[in-house]
Amino acid sequence: MECTHIRDGNRNAENERTTPVTDIQSMKDTIKVCMFDQYGTVVDMQGGLVKAATPYLEAKGWKGKPNSFVTWWRRTHFENSMIDALLHKEHTPYREIGFRAVDHVLNRSGIPHTDDEVRDLVSEIEKLECFPEVPAALAQLQAKYQLVVLSNGDPDMLETAKQYHKVPFDRVISVAEANSFKPHVATYTKAAELVDVRMDEVLFVANHAFDVIGAKAAGMRTAFINRRDRPFERTPHQPDITVRTMQDLADMLA
Repeated sequence: MECTHIRDGNRNAENERTTPVTDIQSMKDTIKVCMFDQYGTVVDMQGGLVKAATPYLEAKGWKGKPNSFVTWWRRTHFENSMIDALLHKEHTPYREIGFRAVDHVLNRSGIPHTDDEVRDLVSEIEKLECFPEVPAALAQLQAKYQLVVLSNGDPDMLETAKQYHKVPFDRVISVAEANSFKPHVATYTKAAELVDVRMDEVLFVANHAFDVIGAKAAGMRTAFINRRDRPFERTPHQPDITVRTMQDLADMLA
């Protein structure tokens, strides 16, 4: 069967993902909505937070690596959001989860801090900018598909973020609408309901394996943006498409 794929000079043949042309054409014929994770997929979360945290950590005299601090922050946030989802209680706002995560990491790092300093660090999430190729790639996709964000962020955080990422999405949805965090199935089904499409009419695009797995398990088609060229984990919920950049995805589908 004839196949199409995205090549990258740094990849070896064993790691390269191929997608049959017939499958790509089928998706192009079916998909009405391209739905995106925001943090880490549309905007550069790691790079942006490292840039924001570095002067703060230097002023505190911390000798560790800012990149490691931000990774620890993000992992703690992710773990706490998963706990929140599994408790099946009232949804805790993303900002509050972030506050707890940063406060914990600062305490573990032995860095004295105030609550206002923690809030200031968390607020940097609202100011994150797009990966360089994203605006042009999304403009290309928007000529054919409705573009929607489904994010774990709070509604007000996502609203503020628009002035920084500057992407004119057709709709921005917070998981607060579903009273849970991704990858709970309710978040994906609620998002499809809000944009009035079937699950299989959505291509969910993410840089995170957990989000791709959640969307695929819920019934959406999925695309994995593998910017770090890492193998996808062993799971029955494999992505339909794997590409290196958002531009690769736009070239494939637009």
